[in-house]
Amino acid sequence: MVNRAEKFSIRGLHVHYGGFCALRDLNLEVLANEIFTVIGPANSGKTTFLHSLNRLIDLAPGSRMSGEVRLDGVDVRAGLEVETLRRKVGIVFALPLPLPISIYENVVYGLRMQGVRDARALDEAVERSLRESYLWDEVKDRLRSPAMNLSGGQQQRLCMARILAGRPDVLLFDEPTSGLDPISTARIEETMLELKERYTIVLVTNNVAQAARVGDRTAFFLMGDLVEVSDTGRMFTAPADPRTSDYITGKFG
Repeated sequence: MVNRAEKFSIRGLHVHYGGFCALRDLNLEVLANEIFTVIGPANSGKTTFLHSLNRLIDLAPGSRMSGEVRLDGVDVRAGLEVETLRRKVGIVFALPLPLPISIYENVVYGLRMQGVRDARALDEAVERSLRESYLWDEVKDRLRSPAMNLSGGQQQRLCMARILAGRPDVLLFDEPTSGLDPISTARIEETMLELKERYTIVLVTNNVAQAARVGDRTAFFLMGDLVEVSDTGRMFTAPADPRTSDYITGKFG
């Protein structure tokens, strides 16, 4: 395995929602330019972990977070403005959420919000990000068409392009293929494998086969605890904890 620098360093992370503890004493690293997959049954803290990385957790009513999350050595709570953090760390949700405007305007929406007005810069961002999300060839002749006319898989890749237009460092994926057909799922996975050459990717998935296909390293969460984390191949062939083996083989979850 290629040695990679740490992108995220998480130490002693606890997250509560009111009296409920969603994550307990989490300690792990996410490495630069890897696909770090997170698996586990429902209510294991997977999405809570994801939302802690770009502080979406702050928007959850009653949430309390303690411990440390560092991005490139900088504390995401004490050292970065939340707007800056979320530009660096974009997220793609389970359901595609294109805006009810054109394909072109979807891609440049964030850039316009940041004050970018130069037409050439916007055009270049659209082509670059649509190429990176492997959607350009499918939509280049209909950029002014409504985004809602795209298929579900295309809409999800458009949401990826919208994030990529802002040149983030990290892409977070929260069950990005849960509502897609197998062909669209394969296309999203192929795109992620290409994108990791330029971005760090954290993928939460309930599909253990998907984690096995795309993950460089995988973490298994269970009821708010990190059970184990290792190279994906090792976890799926020789897990260290019997609970991991039971989950991967479908005995629970």
